[in-house]
Amino acid sequence: MSQDHDVQDLKRTPLHGLHLSLGGKMVPFAGYDMPVQYPSGILKEHLHTRDAAGLFDVSHMGQAALVGPDVAAALETLVPGDIQALGHGRMRYTQLTNEAGGILDDLMVTKLADDRLWLVVNAACKVNDFALIEGALDGRASLERAEDRALLALQGPKAADVLSRLAPDAATLPFMTMAELDVAGTPALVSRSGYTGEDGYEISVAADDAEDLAKLLLAQDAVAPIGLGARDSLRLEAGLCLYGHDIDEATTPVEAALVWSISKRRRAEGGFPGAETIQRQLADGPQRRRVGIRPDGKAPAREGTPIMKDGQAIGTVTSGGFGPTVSGPVAMGYVETAHAAADTEIDLEVRGKALPGRTAKLPFVPQRYYRG
Repeated sequence: MSQDHDVQDLKRTPLHGLHLSLGGKMVPFAGYDMPVQYPSGILKEHLHTRDAAGLFDVSHMGQAALVGPDVAAALETLVPGDIQALGHGRMRYTQLTNEAGGILDDLMVTKLADDRLWLVVNAACKVNDFALIEGALDGRASLERAEDRALLALQGPKAADVLSRLAPDAATLPFMTMAELDVAGTPALVSRSGYTGEDGYEISVAADDAEDLAKLLLAQDAVAPIGLGARDSLRLEAGLCLYGHDIDEATTPVEAALVWSISKRRRAEGGFPGAETIQRQLADGPQRRRVGIRPDGKAPAREGTPIMKDGQAIGTVTSGGFGPTVSGPVAMGYVETAHAAADTEIDLEVRGKALPGRTAKLPFVPQRYYRG
């Protein structure tokens, strides 16, 4: 998309000026003017993140604190995740569910204190998410939107080397934990997490500090700016869901192969929206499942591509494209459970032609999260 699109109604992150100065190609995304790529291009940005360290602007995401005396138990009335079991500084991936067990959004929840949780939700859903949480938990917890903060993601095998030079304690921060760190003089909430399958961090800072910190990180030899295009191909190779595509209000966590995010206690007790449906699917199995897909040949199977078996439609691709690390097309989608086993031969209906492929285990690349 060209640089001259109508940006009048688009919001800007605190790094907007920096993106322009770096030659970012800007596109509308979730109501924001965001860089889809920089001059080096999506392929090089993707491979650089896998080989070294990439810096992403994810300030469009929703950040908020949820505060109350029984805040973990309160939030559990809206999500199937085990929030009460979180230790201080520990993070959990979970979902806001509806009464049918469908996913309203997926989010990260961190315990900052006994009476304080930190939430990060998707940009396109944040207004609705925060309104839902406030309305449902009125009287039990209060939501403090952090609209004056930016969020940077530093991802890749050299991310720890880079950040630990600026914040030594980042080196040993465990995966899926958060700590308040001083990053070269800038106070930050730093979590060891991300959306690429690589080791890395997400760094929440005051909006006024974001550009200086981003420039400091980009001045490190290993670090390059990365846009939304490579962010998408990286998460697809890592088998991670994109809300509104791979998961939505008509998809349950069981269908989406996210059962690992629901603890034994929550599966047994329920007590969250759609628990009955989710418990039934856990017991009996869902009618469809999310699977990885490897098309044969070089043609990618894009979102919406019908998945066929013996001439019959058995599902649909929800994310698809070229996987630079695996040097070939990769996709995810939903198929009838009878055809969900890895290495099941399928056909992908691309432009009226049935192209062969097979289901595949996720992720497509090894996850390299830091385990200590």
